[in-house]
Amino acid sequence: MANYIDVTSYILKGGLLTIEVYVATIIFSIPLGILGALIKVSSLKILNKVVDIYTWLFRGTPLLLQLFFTYFGLPIIGIKLSPFTAAALTFSLNYGAYFTEIFRSGIQSIDKGQYEAAKVLGMSYRQTMSKIILPQAFKRILPPMCNEGITLIKDTALLAAIGLQDILRAAREIVTRDFTITPFIIAAIIYLIFTSVIVMAFKKLEKKYSVYE
Repeated sequence: MANYIDVTSYILKGGLLTIEVYVATIIFSIPLGILGALIKVSSLKILNKVVDIYTWLFRGTPLLLQLFFTYFGLPIIGIKLSPFTAAALTFSLNYGAYFTEIFRSGIQSIDKGQYEAAKVLGMSYRQTMSKIILPQAFKRILPPMCNEGITLIKDTALLAAIGLQDILRAAREIVTRDFTITPFIIAAIIYLIFTSVIVMAFKKLEKKYSVYE
């Protein structure tokens, strides 16, 4: 019994890193996604093209390749990042690209009549977006956002590729040392707990934003 507690405790230490990368990614990628979406639905053609290239690049290449490029490739040109910084930057840019398209689709799903009504009421573009369009769009994109949130938890397993002690690497070390599959089962349970918490959080958000239906 004590051995199971020790194994779980060791794997949970990797879970702390998983949570740190997860939180950092959410903090930076969601604002990036909102900004990218607002640019894509605007008339700023040059910036629109830049965002198009950004989303095409980060959605069209593997996250692991992007992680390798940031951590192993950038030092070749003199930019050296710590493993955590490289991971947080890569994950934020990658998920920011996906969130850009999710937010864009949400914004464009709102009836154009609401823009016209806001204009008649004398509201500025910023007021229209912040008070009318974005709250409704946010409600509509919650399901795909939840999916991305779950995927992000699972993608953190890639952290082991650059030497970070995440959940999977911690479990694999014990499996290699003790030749038992128990650590993998414990790791799976921890991942399931994390994803269940995310699902519950999004259900509460859906309930909160149901007022915009």
